Amino acid sequence: MTQNRNDLTGKCVLITGAAHRIGAAIARQLHAEGMNILLHYRHSKEAAEQVKRELEKKRAQSVWLLQADLHQAESYAYLISQAETLYQRLDLLVNNASSFYPTPLDQATPEDWEDLIGSNLKAPFFLSQAAAPLLYRSKGCIINLVDIHARRPLKGHPIYSVAKAGNAMLVKSLARELGPEIRVNGVAPGAILWPEQGLAEQVQAEIVERTALKRAGTPEDIANTLLFLYRDAPYITGQIIAVDGGRTLQQ
Repeated sequence: MTQNRNDLTGKCVLITGAAHRIGAAIARQLHAEGMNILLHYRHSKEAAEQVKRELEKKRAQSVWLLQADLHQAESYAYLISQAETLYQRLDLLVNNASSFYPTPLDQATPEDWEDLIGSNLKAPFFLSQAAAPLLYRSKGCIINLVDIHARRPLKGHPIYSVAKAGNAMLVKSLARELGPEIRVNGVAPGAILWPEQGLAEQVQAEIVERTALKRAGTPEDIANTLLFLYRDAPYITGQIIAVDGGRTLQQ
């Protein structure tokens, strides 16, 4: 019997940077749909193990933790080889891992460039390259976490903004390169979670006020949109959906 296209039971997803925040919300959402999770982390071992314990209470042996530094070229083949070894398939790659911090022009360093471009652009490109053969077999998908600042630069964050602009073009380029077998799309969060290093309450309030919905979103808003693009949108590729409460409607 042919599996219903909307039934994700037994399918496999690799999510980078999925130990906490939006990545963890995506893992929870896709796990609830029956997918097996390859949960990548770099340093957040304890948080990754906590997510694994939480999800495997619901379904045993459904989450595997993979530690890798995405700045290292050998990590791409390693992560994909684990998908083939553990599940003999890969149906979805979620390029979520991202560095984010300010780099004012007069303070930015080559190390900042390597880190921000590396995590936000280089890693998604080469991990997608490594994943392509398995994704071809399953007629799978790639979904990148982009950012609304790929279109409108964030002051004080020029390198990050450049990296995410490249990530947005990567979505479109890969959709051309990998179609028709593999679809590639992106989700661009707006005011979803505040930076881990903190943001003044007044600044938070100003950002929310500039959204059409006058409220911040949640990681689940991102996870739901990603699920739609993967499960329910077979004729969408090369597109980026802004999940920003209407923030980009205003200057």
